Amino acid sequence: MYIEKLALTNYRNYEELFVEFENKVNVILGENAQGKTNVMESIYVLAMAKSHRTSNDKELIRWDQEYAKIEGRVQKQHSSLPMQLIISKKGKKAKCNHIEQQRLSQYVGNLNVVMFAPEDLNIVKGSPQVRRRFIDMEIGQVSPIYLHDMSQYQKILQQRNHYLKMMQLKKQSDQTMLEILTEQFIQIAVKIVTKRFEFLRLLEKWAKPIHQGISRGLENLEITYKPSVEVLEEQDLSKMIACFEEKFAKVKTREIERGTTLFGPHRDDLLFFVNGRDVQTFGSQGQQRTTALSVKLAEIELIYSEIGEYPILLLDDVLSELDDYRQSHLLNTIQGKVQTFVTTTSVEGIDHQTLKEASTFVVEAGAIRKVN
Repeated sequence: MYIEKLALTNYRNYEELFVEFENKVNVILGENAQGKTNVMESIYVLAMAKSHRTSNDKELIRWDQEYAKIEGRVQKQHSSLPMQLIISKKGKKAKCNHIEQQRLSQYVGNLNVVMFAPEDLNIVKGSPQVRRRFIDMEIGQVSPIYLHDMSQYQKILQQRNHYLKMMQLKKQSDQTMLEILTEQFIQIAVKIVTKRFEFLRLLEKWAKPIHQGISRGLENLEITYKPSVEVLEEQDLSKMIACFEEKFAKVKTREIERGTTLFGPHRDDLLFFVNGRDVQTFGSQGQQRTTALSVKLAEIELIYSEIGEYPILLLDDVLSELDDYRQSHLLNTIQGKVQTFVTTTSVEGIDHQTLKEASTFVVEAGAIRKVN
């Protein structure tokens, strides 16, 4: 799949923008703070209905305007799909093929993207929250059911936390209500944990050979899911539910004292091991970067294996973060296969055929022009 046309209205620093792209590498050049990343982000938001840079949608709307609009035409193997997302202070409206989507979980997945930005190096060395977000965003692209389950989970988690807070403050004391909320919580939590196990097993399958290739056969990558409730991948649902029930029975008093839910998918993590050692703690910076790059390239193959089409790759200011060898490996992998967007202040020093054959655009002060 590839994005053929992109139109922005009142998006960040763009009052109006219309641009056409080719199904190859598109390089977006420009000085800092001119709007390169905003173009990249708008493609991501069109696909995912949320930004990778902020959780506050109001930041996406141009100063003093009521709404922002992103429109794109996506070419797939067998169809051409117009997509539209309007972001206002009241919320979001999403359309596919001119039909308004009742739920964002129905909308996400029509356009698939893989984003690789400098902050994605934090997948390996950052907080568990960064890694959970990474898992949820990626599974959500290929599984609308997972997105729906996550939405339900957040609602029940909020309700359960509120009730625990009330019990902590002695404003509630009904144990039966807490048991009902806990039961609802466990039912949805085990679905999420099961899907995460399955996704990470697939991700590891694709990432292992890629990592071996980048490390010239010297390193073996393993990805391990670390749930906060001690469940195992091979357990069936009933055994997982029993583990959760046992855990929550043990920590009930502590949860009431603290006024919050202490365990569940919102507290899980994943670990990366290279040659048996935890990369976050013991890996060199080079190993951490190789791991992050392997995971991102694995995402591309995983999405292809799930939906039969390659996603769009967004490389936001990341080439300068990689050494020549890793740059070459990345560009060789995508060559002729994936529509790719690259933002950078300069392509000098990157001597690769892929970039020589790319379409090049220059961004200045909220305007974009094609230069070749």
